[in-house]
Amino acid sequence: MRVLKTEKEFEIRFSEVDSMGIVWHGSYPLYFEDAREAFGKEYNLEYLYMFDQGFYAPLVELHFEYKRPLKYKDRAKIEIVYRNTAAAKLIFDYKILYISDNQLIATGYSVQVFLDRDFNLMWEMPEFFKKWKELNGLK
Repeated sequence: MRVLKTEKEFEIRFSEVDSMGIVWHGSYPLYFEDAREAFGKEYNLEYLYMFDQGFYAPLVELHFEYKRPLKYKDRAKIEIVYRNTAAAKLIFDYKILYISDNQLIATGYSVQVFLDRDFNLMWEMPEFFKKWKELNGLK
């Protein structure tokens, strides 16, 4: 099966750290969001595209595991991999690594569901998403 994956490099900014100079835990959801946006851009699954198809894709689950600290001015990269499922969901797995030595900093995953414009949960996979999966060699 085809693996859909992308990565994004970033540098830790002063606004992302606490008084100890360590990345505040609340910054990690933003890194995951940046990765989802990079993935969407690379694989034509951007949020505005989903919206134009008549759907929202809100987060319903977000999980992190911290392995090592990130500090001010560290350079890191985030890898995002689409986890294929038969359910009407978007599931992504993440790894954050130091650029200098590829040491693992954090892992995690996110789950998004589809809602129609009236905010009804979609139990069946939307047609546009079925087509997207087919175009990307996923079953």
